[in-house]
Amino acid sequence: MDLLDINNMDNVFHEIDGDSVKINTLVKSKGLKLSMEDVPKLKPRPSDEDSVRDQENQLQDAFENLLDNIGEDKNRQGLLKTPARAAKAMLFFTKGYEETISEILNDAIFDEDHDELVIVKDIEMFSLCEHHLVPFMGKVHIGYIPNKKVVGLSKIARIVEMFSRRLQVQERLTKQIAVALCEAISPTGVAVIIEATHMCMVMRGVQKPGSKTVTSCMLGVLREDPRTRDEFLTLIKDR
Repeated sequence: MDLLDINNMDNVFHEIDGDSVKINTLVKSKGLKLSMEDVPKLKPRPSDEDSVRDQENQLQDAFENLLDNIGEDKNRQGLLKTPARAAKAMLFFTKGYEETISEILNDAIFDEDHDELVIVKDIEMFSLCEHHLVPFMGKVHIGYIPNKKVVGLSKIARIVEMFSRRLQVQERLTKQIAVALCEAISPTGVAVIIEATHMCMVMRGVQKPGSKTVTSCMLGVLREDPRTRDEFLTLIKDR
């Protein structure tokens, strides 16, 4: 069964990462629905030399304005180059907007008659919270059960990198990684778990260092079969 099949519903077209692909609005499993309506439909950010120069200039102006408005002197020695540095850093922190799944995978999908769990765990992840533009960071654990096709292991980490290098919320990031893997190789099951520390909970607000947020997205047999799900959870905990 295709993980993205929907009974009694028409398929719709979405723009995902600039590629026009056929994707279902909901992923259903045993009456549970995974809505994709909250996933931004964005075209890739231009990355040619002229566009990058223009982006850097506009961001530099914005950071100079920020320094003025927090009460700093942007002309003092330590801050003279800060707006330019911050502009380049922000473009790097959000470089996922320049990438698409098709570019990431780059034909690294292979025919393989393997039907047991494939797990890549402890993938380090850094992202920016879209609510406060402060970092959240942690680890991603991904498992899937192939359906005659496997994907290059490094590409799994690159999918994480692409979606995390954007303004994000952890819940959506978890879902985007899972659905991207489904779209790429149509496995019989996918599981994604993210454990992260959010600086918006540490540096501001409730100010609770040491707290972690854990999110999961499980599809296909990894949601439906308790034994398969337990195997995945056991293996990612085995240090």
